[in-house]
Formats: sequence, C-alpha cells, structure tokens
Amino acid sequence: MRLIGHLPSETSARTFGDYIYSQGIENQLEFTQGDGWGVWVNDEEQLENATKLLDAFRANPTDPKYRAQAKSAEELRAQKAKSDEAWRKKLKDRRQLFRPLTGYGFGPVTFALIAFSVAVAFLSNVGMNPERVHRLFITDFKTIDNFITWDSSLPEIRHGQIWRLFTPMFIHFGVAHILFNMLWLRDLGSMIEGRQSSWYLAVLTLVIAAGSNLAQFYIGPGHGPDFGGMSGVVYGLLGYIWMRGKFDPASGLYLHPSTVVMMLIWLVAGFTGILTLLVGPVANTVHLAGLVIGAAWGYLSSLRHR
Repeated sequence: MRLIGHLPSETSARTFGDYIYSQGIENQLEFTQGDGWGVWVNDEEQLENATKLLDAFRANPTDPKYRAQAKSAEELRAQKAKSDEAWRKKLKDRRQLFRPLTGYGFGPVTFALIAFSVAVAFLSNVGMNPERVHRLFITDFKTIDNFITWDSSLPEIRHGQIWRLFTPMFIHFGVAHILFNMLWLRDLGSMIEGRQSSWYLAVLTLVIAAGSNLAQFYIGPGHGPDFGGMSGVVYGLLGYIWMRGKFDPASGLYLHPSTVVMMLIWLVAGFTGILTLLVGPVANTVHLAGLVIGAAWGYLSSLRHR
C-alpha cells in the first residue's frame, strides 16, 4: 500500500477515491493533521496510473465525470462486500486468528516468531536449562570449570544445520529478557507486516538474525556461542523502520524520534557495561550489527521509491 498524495477536503478525497475505485484501483483514505486527506493505493502496480489520475483530478476537480462515477463505485463496493461475506462463510478471516493488538494488526509472521520464542523459553526454563535447546545455539559448546570451549569453524552449520544461523534469536535468558523483546517485536513486526507484507518481514528477520549472530560469534566482546535473544532482530527492525520512514515517508513506516533516541541510549549503555551490572551479560554486538543491517536495508530500499 502506497501513498500517492493528499487532497484538501474530505469531499474531494472521497470523490476521487470513488472515481479511481470505479477504474479498478482499490484505495483507502486517511486524514493527517496539517497535510489533509491522504490517498493510499493498495496495489503498487497501479501506483503510476493512480498518480496520473490524481494529477488530472487536481487540474479539474469539478469535472462532472468524477461525481458521475460515485454511484458506480457504490455498486462495485456492494458487490465486493457481498462476495467477501460469502468467502468468510467458507474460511475464517485472518483477523479472527490474529487479533489486532496494535494499529497495524497482528500479522502471522510476528505471531509465529513470538509463539516460537515463548515455546523455547518454556522448554529451556527461560535459559536456565540451555542443554534442552542446545541445537538452537549457533554451535555446540562445552562448559568445563566455568569456562566454555567450542569450534570456531561452525562445524554443525558447515554440515547442513543451517538453521543455527537464525535460531539463537529464539533463546532468552530471564523473564525480563523475553518480555522486553516480545513487546518490541509485536509493535515493529506488526508495523512492517501491516504496511508491507508477511514475506518481507520474514526475509528481513532472517537476514538480520544471521548477520547479527555471526557478528556476535566472531567479533563480539567475549565472543562465543553462548548468546541468544531477539534483540538483534528488534534493533534491526527498528533501524529499518527508522531509515525507511525518514527517507521514504510515503511507505507509512514511522518511529517517533524519542523512541529512536531511547533505543540508541540503551545500545550505548550496553557497551559501557552499565547494563551488565544491572541485568547480567549482554550481547551488545548483536544489537549494533542488527541496527546497522536494518538501517542499511531501510536506506537502500527507500532509494527506489524516491
């Protein structure tokens, strides 16, 4: 869904919305203080055509043809509503399964990530019994006299256990750890799924998880395999939304500056050692790497929409 522009009044916005709907372009209207009524086009493939129609409407909004299409649009919407109702009788609507906990809804990928994280937390007693989920760590390790040993060549991954690149994100150590991460994941993940797609969030999550996990394993202070958590992905999603919203406002992705500042302060606090004193060991490199990967992706993906 993409924003194509704003119109000054609700009447003109609804007239134009009805007109392009009658032309086969599904759209939504959204009021924004200071900008007016935004027109959002559901299908990005129709973006160019819808933009041309908006330019023509602005040039001559009183053209009788626009109001003449209002009745046609009402009939088309009534037909679609009837068709949708028949479909819902055969198949439960997704919204019944994923209740809209946020303004963007609760998408299936976000739900699945949270559900799997919670299941792993129960299985491992929130990280107290890591041996129960040892196949989710990036590589196996042994603890001898409070020291751990491991093979830095990642033999399990080299022999086909590719999932280990991603699955450390599901391991959490403590109730506060998983609660904090899941709340952020719910909001950030749902925003991306709501404005873009579930597949996009899934790919973005996997890339951020793999990149940040490898960074922590190889270059993180006290690097090694005994780390986990969704926070690298959370920082990556935050970086993506931050940059995408900044350089491509029409994407509909947005974070309040105070939210970004708070998360950056938390990131810096981790590297100073303050968080370690308060909550125990923190995989700071995962946070930084996730943020860099997400921000880079957000900036680069915004370029083609400028």
